[in-house]
Amino acid sequence: MSTYFLIIIYLAFISLGLPDSLLGSAWPVIWPEMGSSLGSAGIISMIIAGGTIVSSLFSNTIVKRLGTGRITFVSCLLTAASLFGFSVSPSVLWFIVMAVPLGLGAGAVDAALNHYVAEHYKAHHMSWLHCFWGVGATLGPMIMAVNLVHAQSWRGGYAVVAIIQFGFAMLLLVTLPLWKKVAATREPQLPAALSGNLPDEAAVNLKPQANTIRLRGVKPTLLTFLLYCGIEAMVGLWGASYLVGARGVAPDTAAAWISVYYAGITVGRLITGFITLKVHNRLLIRYGQLVTIIGGAILVIPLHPALSLAGLILIGLGLAPVYPGLLHETPARFGKENSARLIGYQMAVAYTGTTLIPPLFGLLSVRTSIAVFPFAVLTLLIFMFCSAERVNRLLGQSTLGRE
Repeated sequence: MSTYFLIIIYLAFISLGLPDSLLGSAWPVIWPEMGSSLGSAGIISMIIAGGTIVSSLFSNTIVKRLGTGRITFVSCLLTAASLFGFSVSPSVLWFIVMAVPLGLGAGAVDAALNHYVAEHYKAHHMSWLHCFWGVGATLGPMIMAVNLVHAQSWRGGYAVVAIIQFGFAMLLLVTLPLWKKVAATREPQLPAALSGNLPDEAAVNLKPQANTIRLRGVKPTLLTFLLYCGIEAMVGLWGASYLVGARGVAPDTAAAWISVYYAGITVGRLITGFITLKVHNRLLIRYGQLVTIIGGAILVIPLHPALSLAGLILIGLGLAPVYPGLLHETPARFGKENSARLIGYQMAVAYTGTTLIPPLFGLLSVRTSIAVFPFAVLTLLIFMFCSAERVNRLLGQSTLGRE
Protein backbone atom coordinates (compact mmCIF):
# COMPACT_ATOMS: atom_id res chain seq x y z
CA MET A 1 0.00 0.00 0.00
CA SER A 2 2.80 2.42 0.91
CA THR A 3 4.45 1.88 -2.47
CA TYR A 4 1.27 2.66 -4.41
CA PHE A 5 0.67 5.61 -2.10
CA LEU A 6 3.95 7.09 -3.34
CA ILE A 7 2.23 7.70 -6.68
CA ILE A 8 -0.11 10.14 -4.92
CA ILE A 9 2.85 11.90 -3.28
CA TYR A 10 4.66 12.13 -6.63
CA LEU A 11 1.52 13.58 -8.23
CA ALA A 12 1.36 16.08 -5.37
CA PHE A 13 4.83 17.32 -6.23
CA ILE A 14 3.96 17.56 -9.93
CA SER A 15 1.01 19.73 -8.91
CA LEU A 16 3.32 21.77 -6.68
CA GLY A 17 5.66 22.44 -9.61
CA LEU A 18 2.94 23.25 -12.18
CA PRO A 19 2.19 26.84 -11.03
CA ASP A 20 5.81 27.79 -10.28
CA SER A 21 6.80 28.55 -13.87
CA LEU A 22 3.45 29.83 -15.19
CA LEU A 23 3.91 33.49 -14.29
CA GLY A 24 7.28 33.84 -15.99
CA SER A 25 6.15 32.12 -19.18
CA ALA A 26 2.92 34.14 -19.48
CA TRP A 27 4.03 37.54 -18.19
CA PRO A 28 5.31 38.93 -21.55
CA VAL A 29 1.69 38.65 -22.77
CA ILE A 30 -0.04 39.57 -19.50
CA TRP A 31 1.50 42.91 -18.64
CA PRO A 32 0.74 44.69 -21.95
CA GLU A 33 -2.86 43.42 -21.81
CA MET A 34 -3.23 44.61 -18.23
CA GLY A 35 -1.61 47.96 -18.93
CA SER A 36 0.99 47.23 -16.28
CA SER A 37 4.79 47.22 -16.36
CA LEU A 38 7.36 44.50 -16.97
CA GLY A 39 8.69 44.87 -13.42
CA SER A 40 5.30 44.19 -11.78
CA ALA A 41 6.02 40.47 -12.05
CA GLY A 42 8.71 40.97 -9.41
CA ILE A 43 6.14 42.29 -6.94
CA ILE A 44 3.80 39.36 -7.57
CA SER A 45 6.67 36.89 -7.27
CA MET A 46 7.83 38.39 -3.96
CA ILE A 47 4.30 38.21 -2.52
CA ILE A 48 4.07 34.54 -3.49
CA ALA A 49 7.47 33.92 -1.89
CA GLY A 50 6.43 35.85 1.24
CA GLY A 51 3.32 33.70 1.65
CA THR A 52 5.42 30.58 1.15
CA ILE A 53 7.89 31.67 3.84
CA VAL A 54 5.11 32.40 6.36
CA SER A 55 3.29 29.09 5.83
CA SER A 56 6.60 27.17 5.95
CA LEU A 57 7.43 28.69 9.35
CA PHE A 58 4.07 27.60 10.78
CA SER A 59 3.89 24.26 8.95
CA ASN A 60 4.88 22.22 12.02
CA THR A 61 2.00 23.61 14.10
CA ILE A 62 -0.49 23.21 11.24
CA VAL A 63 0.58 19.63 10.48
CA LYS A 64 0.23 18.66 14.15
CA ARG A 65 -3.34 19.97 14.17
CA LEU A 66 -4.56 18.81 10.77
CA GLY A 67 -2.13 16.12 9.59
CA THR A 68 -0.17 15.93 6.35
CA GLY A 69 -3.09 14.61 4.26
CA ARG A 70 -5.47 17.41 5.18
CA ILE A 71 -2.78 20.04 4.77
CA THR A 72 -2.01 18.74 1.27
CA PHE A 73 -5.71 18.73 0.39
CA VAL A 74 -6.37 22.26 1.70
CA SER A 75 -3.19 23.61 0.09
CA CYS A 76 -4.14 22.09 -3.25
CA LEU A 77 -7.58 23.74 -3.03
CA LEU A 78 -5.96 27.09 -2.21
CA THR A 79 -3.62 26.75 -5.16
CA ALA A 80 -6.43 25.77 -7.53
CA ALA A 81 -8.61 28.67 -6.39
CA SER A 82 -5.70 31.12 -6.81
CA LEU A 83 -4.90 29.89 -10.32
CA PHE A 84 -8.56 30.18 -11.31
CA GLY A 85 -8.50 33.69 -9.86
CA PHE A 86 -5.51 34.50 -12.08
CA SER A 87 -7.38 33.20 -15.14
CA VAL A 88 -10.23 35.72 -14.62
CA SER A 89 -8.12 38.60 -13.28
CA PRO A 90 -9.26 42.02 -14.54
CA SER A 91 -6.11 43.80 -13.33
CA VAL A 92 -2.64 43.35 -11.83
CA LEU A 93 -4.10 44.31 -8.44
CA TRP A 94 -6.20 41.13 -8.59
CA PHE A 95 -3.04 39.17 -9.42
CA ILE A 96 -1.45 40.58 -6.26
CA VAL A 97 -4.47 39.52 -4.16
CA MET A 98 -4.48 36.00 -5.63
CA ALA A 99 -0.73 35.68 -5.04
CA VAL A 100 -1.29 35.53 -1.26
CA PRO A 101 -3.24 32.20 -1.10
CA LEU A 102 -1.00 30.75 -3.82
CA GLY A 103 2.10 31.37 -1.69
CA LEU A 104 0.46 30.17 1.53
CA GLY A 105 -0.71 26.94 -0.12
CA ALA A 106 2.62 26.20 -1.78
CA GLY A 107 4.70 26.66 1.39
CA ALA A 108 2.46 24.53 3.61
CA VAL A 109 2.31 21.54 1.26
CA ASP A 110 6.02 21.76 0.41
CA ALA A 111 7.14 21.57 4.04
CA ALA A 112 4.52 18.95 4.99
CA LEU A 113 5.32 16.58 2.12
CA ASN A 114 9.07 16.90 2.54
CA HIS A 115 8.78 16.03 6.22
CA TYR A 116 6.46 13.09 5.52
CA VAL A 117 8.83 11.55 2.95
CA ALA A 118 11.95 12.27 5.03
CA GLU A 119 10.38 10.48 7.99
CA HIS A 120 8.69 7.54 6.27
CA TYR A 121 10.63 6.78 3.08
CA LYS A 122 14.21 6.16 2.00
CA ALA A 123 16.55 8.69 0.40
CA HIS A 124 15.95 7.68 -3.23
CA HIS A 125 12.27 8.57 -2.89
CA MET A 126 13.20 12.08 -1.77
CA SER A 127 15.36 12.56 -4.88
CA TRP A 128 12.61 11.28 -7.17
CA LEU A 129 10.05 13.44 -5.35
CA HIS A 130 11.97 16.59 -6.28
CA CYS A 131 12.51 15.22 -9.77
CA PHE A 132 8.72 15.14 -10.15
CA TRP A 133 8.58 18.78 -9.05
CA GLY A 134 10.80 19.45 -12.07
CA VAL A 135 8.31 17.56 -14.25
CA GLY A 136 5.55 19.86 -13.05
CA ALA A 137 7.69 22.98 -13.51
CA THR A 138 8.41 21.83 -17.09
CA LEU A 139 4.77 21.01 -17.93
CA GLY A 140 3.48 24.40 -16.74
CA PRO A 141 5.09 26.49 -19.52
CA MET A 142 4.19 23.79 -22.06
CA ILE A 143 0.50 24.05 -21.13
CA MET A 144 0.72 27.83 -21.30
CA ALA A 145 2.49 27.72 -24.68
CA VAL A 146 -0.20 25.46 -26.18
CA ASN A 147 -2.92 27.85 -25.05
CA LEU A 148 -1.05 30.88 -26.35
CA VAL A 149 -0.66 29.21 -29.76
CA HIS A 150 -4.14 27.68 -30.15
CA ALA A 151 -6.39 29.86 -27.98
CA GLN A 152 -4.34 33.07 -28.27
CA SER A 153 -4.88 33.61 -24.54
CA TRP A 154 -2.84 33.18 -21.38
CA ARG A 155 -6.06 32.84 -19.35
CA GLY A 156 -6.72 29.39 -20.77
CA GLY A 157 -3.32 28.20 -19.54
CA TYR A 158 -4.10 29.24 -15.98
CA ALA A 159 -7.59 27.74 -16.24
CA VAL A 160 -6.27 24.36 -17.43
CA VAL A 161 -3.75 24.15 -14.57
CA ALA A 162 -6.48 25.22 -12.11
CA ILE A 163 -8.71 22.38 -13.35
CA ILE A 164 -5.83 19.91 -12.94
CA GLN A 165 -5.31 21.16 -9.37
CA PHE A 166 -9.02 20.88 -8.54
CA GLY A 167 -9.03 17.32 -9.91
CA PHE A 168 -6.03 16.39 -7.81
CA ALA A 169 -7.66 17.95 -4.74
CA MET A 170 -10.62 15.60 -5.22
CA LEU A 171 -8.21 12.64 -5.40
CA LEU A 172 -6.61 13.79 -2.16
CA LEU A 173 -10.03 14.07 -0.51
CA VAL A 174 -10.83 10.45 -1.40
CA THR A 175 -7.44 9.17 -0.16
CA LEU A 176 -7.29 11.15 3.12
CA PRO A 177 -7.57 8.01 5.34
CA LEU A 178 -4.47 6.50 3.69
CA TRP A 179 -2.01 9.06 5.08
CA LYS A 180 -2.16 7.79 8.67
CA LYS A 181 -2.43 4.14 7.61
CA VAL A 182 0.70 4.35 5.47
CA ALA A 183 2.57 6.25 8.19
CA ALA A 184 1.71 3.47 10.65
CA THR A 185 3.03 0.77 8.31
CA ARG A 186 6.27 2.71 7.79
CA GLU A 187 6.82 3.44 11.50
CA PRO A 188 8.82 0.25 12.25
CA GLN A 189 11.43 1.34 9.67
CA LEU A 190 12.17 4.63 11.45
CA PRO A 191 14.70 3.49 14.08
CA ALA A 192 17.12 2.16 11.46
CA ALA A 193 16.73 5.26 9.35
CA LEU A 194 17.39 7.50 12.35
CA SER A 195 20.48 5.78 13.65
CA GLY A 196 22.70 8.35 11.94
CA ASN A 197 25.87 7.02 13.69
CA LEU A 198 26.11 10.27 15.67
CA PRO A 199 28.85 10.64 18.29
CA ASP A 200 27.86 11.23 21.93
CA GLU A 201 28.27 15.01 21.78
CA ALA A 202 25.88 15.24 18.81
CA ALA A 203 23.44 12.52 19.90
CA VAL A 204 21.57 15.12 21.98
CA ASN A 205 20.19 16.39 18.63
CA LEU A 206 17.94 13.31 18.48
CA LYS A 207 16.08 14.33 21.67
CA PRO A 208 13.05 16.67 21.48
CA GLN A 209 14.13 20.29 21.90
CA ALA A 210 12.02 23.38 22.56
CA ASN A 211 14.49 25.66 20.77
CA THR A 212 15.56 23.67 17.71
CA ILE A 213 17.60 26.57 16.29
CA ARG A 214 20.18 26.00 19.04
CA LEU A 215 20.76 22.36 18.10
CA ARG A 216 24.30 21.55 17.00
CA GLY A 217 24.65 22.06 13.25
CA VAL A 218 21.27 23.71 12.62
CA LYS A 219 22.51 27.22 11.80
CA PRO A 220 25.04 26.19 9.12
CA THR A 221 22.41 23.80 7.74
CA LEU A 222 19.97 26.69 7.33
CA LEU A 223 22.72 28.76 5.69
CA THR A 224 23.33 25.91 3.24
CA PHE A 225 19.64 25.87 2.29
CA LEU A 226 19.60 29.64 1.83
CA LEU A 227 22.67 29.55 -0.43
CA TYR A 228 21.48 26.50 -2.40
CA CYS A 229 18.11 27.98 -3.38
CA GLY A 230 19.62 31.40 -3.97
CA ILE A 231 22.22 29.95 -6.34
CA GLU A 232 19.69 27.77 -8.17
CA ALA A 233 17.37 30.75 -8.75
CA MET A 234 20.21 33.17 -9.54
CA VAL A 235 21.64 30.95 -12.28
CA GLY A 236 18.16 30.45 -13.74
CA LEU A 237 17.31 34.17 -13.69
CA TRP A 238 20.61 35.77 -14.74
CA GLY A 239 22.36 33.00 -16.67
CA ALA A 240 20.85 33.92 -20.05
CA SER A 241 21.58 37.63 -19.50
CA TYR A 242 25.24 36.78 -18.80
CA LEU A 243 25.52 34.54 -21.87
CA VAL A 244 24.05 37.22 -24.13
CA GLY A 245 25.65 40.28 -22.55
CA ALA A 246 29.13 38.98 -21.72
CA ARG A 247 29.74 35.96 -23.96
CA GLY A 248 27.94 37.06 -27.14
CA VAL A 249 25.58 34.07 -27.28
CA ALA A 250 22.35 34.53 -29.27
CA PRO A 251 19.26 35.07 -27.07
CA ASP A 252 17.44 31.95 -28.30
CA THR A 253 20.57 29.84 -27.74
CA ALA A 254 21.04 31.31 -24.27
CA ALA A 255 17.44 30.45 -23.37
CA ALA A 256 17.98 26.88 -24.60
CA TRP A 257 21.15 26.56 -22.52
CA ILE A 258 19.30 27.65 -19.37
CA SER A 259 16.67 25.00 -20.15
CA VAL A 260 19.49 22.45 -20.30
CA TYR A 261 20.64 23.68 -16.87
CA TYR A 262 17.19 22.97 -15.39
CA ALA A 263 17.07 19.65 -17.22
CA GLY A 264 20.39 18.79 -15.55
CA ILE A 265 18.81 19.31 -12.14
CA THR A 266 15.72 17.25 -13.00
CA VAL A 267 17.56 14.37 -14.71
CA GLY A 268 20.26 14.50 -12.04
CA ARG A 269 17.67 13.90 -9.34
CA LEU A 270 16.25 10.97 -11.26
CA ILE A 271 19.71 9.41 -11.51
CA THR A 272 20.57 10.29 -7.91
CA GLY A 273 17.56 8.34 -6.73
CA PHE A 274 19.14 5.15 -8.07
CA ILE A 275 22.60 6.03 -6.77
CA THR A 276 21.26 6.50 -3.21
CA LEU A 277 20.45 2.78 -3.20
CA LYS A 278 24.21 2.15 -2.96
CA VAL A 279 25.77 5.46 -1.84
CA HIS A 280 25.00 7.43 1.33
CA ASN A 281 23.23 10.79 1.14
CA ARG A 282 26.07 12.71 2.77
CA LEU A 283 28.57 11.43 0.22
CA LEU A 284 26.28 12.47 -2.63
CA ILE A 285 25.78 15.92 -1.10
CA ARG A 286 29.54 16.40 -0.79
CA TYR A 287 30.47 15.21 -4.29
CA GLY A 288 27.50 17.01 -5.83
CA GLN A 289 28.78 20.30 -4.42
CA LEU A 290 32.29 19.57 -5.67
CA VAL A 291 30.85 19.04 -9.16
CA THR A 292 29.06 22.41 -8.93
CA ILE A 293 32.35 24.10 -7.98
CA ILE A 294 34.05 22.53 -11.01
CA GLY A 295 31.15 23.79 -13.15
CA GLY A 296 31.45 27.26 -11.63
CA ALA A 297 35.20 27.30 -12.31
CA ILE A 298 34.60 26.32 -15.96
CA LEU A 299 32.04 29.14 -16.19
CA VAL A 300 34.72 31.61 -15.10
CA ILE A 301 37.18 30.55 -17.82
CA PRO A 302 36.92 33.15 -20.65
CA LEU A 303 37.45 30.75 -23.55
CA HIS A 304 34.94 29.45 -26.12
CA PRO A 305 31.30 30.19 -25.14
CA ALA A 306 30.50 26.47 -25.46
CA LEU A 307 32.46 25.99 -22.23
CA SER A 308 29.75 28.02 -20.52
CA LEU A 309 27.21 25.36 -21.51
CA ALA A 310 29.45 22.67 -20.00
CA GLY A 311 29.72 24.72 -16.82
CA LEU A 312 25.94 25.16 -16.59
CA ILE A 313 25.34 21.44 -17.13
CA LEU A 314 27.81 20.53 -14.36
CA ILE A 315 26.27 23.06 -11.99
CA GLY A 316 22.80 21.64 -12.67
CA LEU A 317 23.90 18.01 -12.26
CA GLY A 318 25.87 18.86 -9.11
CA LEU A 319 22.98 20.72 -7.51
CA ALA A 320 20.63 17.77 -8.12
CA PRO A 321 21.39 15.69 -4.99
CA VAL A 322 22.01 18.58 -2.58
CA TYR A 323 18.52 19.85 -1.74
CA PRO A 324 16.66 16.51 -1.45
CA GLY A 325 19.67 14.96 0.29
CA LEU A 326 19.83 17.66 2.96
CA LEU A 327 16.10 17.39 3.55
CA HIS A 328 16.22 13.63 3.94
CA GLU A 329 19.10 13.89 6.42
CA THR A 330 17.07 16.13 8.76
CA PRO A 331 15.46 13.39 10.91
CA ALA A 332 18.75 11.46 11.13
CA ARG A 333 20.75 14.52 12.13
CA PHE A 334 18.29 16.32 14.36
CA GLY A 335 15.80 13.68 15.52
CA LYS A 336 12.28 12.72 14.49
CA GLU A 337 10.66 14.98 17.09
CA ASN A 338 12.58 18.04 15.89
CA SER A 339 12.49 17.37 12.14
CA ALA A 340 8.97 18.67 11.37
CA ARG A 341 9.73 22.11 12.80
CA LEU A 342 13.21 22.21 11.27
CA ILE A 343 12.00 21.26 7.79
CA GLY A 344 9.55 24.15 8.02
CA TYR A 345 12.44 26.46 8.93
CA GLN A 346 14.52 25.02 6.10
CA MET A 347 11.73 25.69 3.60
CA ALA A 348 11.34 29.26 4.87
CA VAL A 349 15.08 29.96 4.67
CA ALA A 350 15.26 28.32 1.23
CA TYR A 351 12.53 30.57 -0.14
CA THR A 352 14.24 33.54 1.49
CA GLY A 353 17.36 32.72 -0.52
CA THR A 354 15.27 32.41 -3.69
CA THR A 355 13.70 35.80 -2.97
CA LEU A 356 16.78 37.79 -1.96
CA ILE A 357 19.92 36.49 -3.69
CA PRO A 358 18.84 36.96 -7.37
CA PRO A 359 17.77 40.62 -6.91
CA LEU A 360 20.90 41.33 -4.84
CA PHE A 361 23.01 40.09 -7.73
CA GLY A 362 20.90 42.26 -10.01
CA LEU A 363 21.92 45.31 -7.98
CA LEU A 364 25.55 44.17 -8.10
CA SER A 365 25.46 43.75 -11.89
CA VAL A 366 23.96 47.23 -12.32
CA ARG A 367 26.78 48.78 -10.27
CA THR A 368 29.50 46.69 -11.95
CA SER A 369 28.81 44.48 -14.97
CA ILE A 370 26.92 41.29 -15.85
CA ALA A 371 30.39 39.84 -16.48
CA VAL A 372 30.81 39.31 -12.70
CA PHE A 373 28.10 36.62 -12.84
CA PRO A 374 30.39 33.52 -12.96
CA PHE A 375 32.60 34.91 -10.18
CA ALA A 376 29.55 35.52 -7.96
CA VAL A 377 28.23 32.01 -8.70
CA LEU A 378 31.57 30.36 -7.91
CA THR A 379 31.96 32.34 -4.67
CA LEU A 380 28.49 31.36 -3.45
CA LEU A 381 29.09 27.71 -4.41
CA ILE A 382 32.29 27.64 -2.34
CA PHE A 383 30.51 29.22 0.64
CA MET A 384 27.72 26.63 0.33
CA PHE A 385 30.24 23.77 0.29
CA CYS A 386 32.04 25.15 3.36
CA SER A 387 28.74 25.55 5.21
CA ALA A 388 27.64 21.97 4.44
CA GLU A 389 31.03 20.59 5.49
CA ARG A 390 30.82 22.54 8.75
CA VAL A 391 27.63 20.64 9.58
CA ASN A 392 29.45 17.35 8.99
CA ARG A 393 32.29 18.40 11.28
CA LEU A 394 29.95 19.56 14.04
CA LEU A 395 28.05 16.27 13.94
CA GLY A 396 31.15 14.09 13.62
CA GLN A 397 30.23 13.10 10.05
CA SER A 398 33.14 14.64 8.18
CA THR A 399 34.63 11.16 7.64
CA LEU A 400 32.12 9.06 5.72
CA GLY A 401 33.87 5.75 6.07
CA ARG A 402 31.67 4.80 9.05
CA GLU A 403 28.43 4.91 7.10
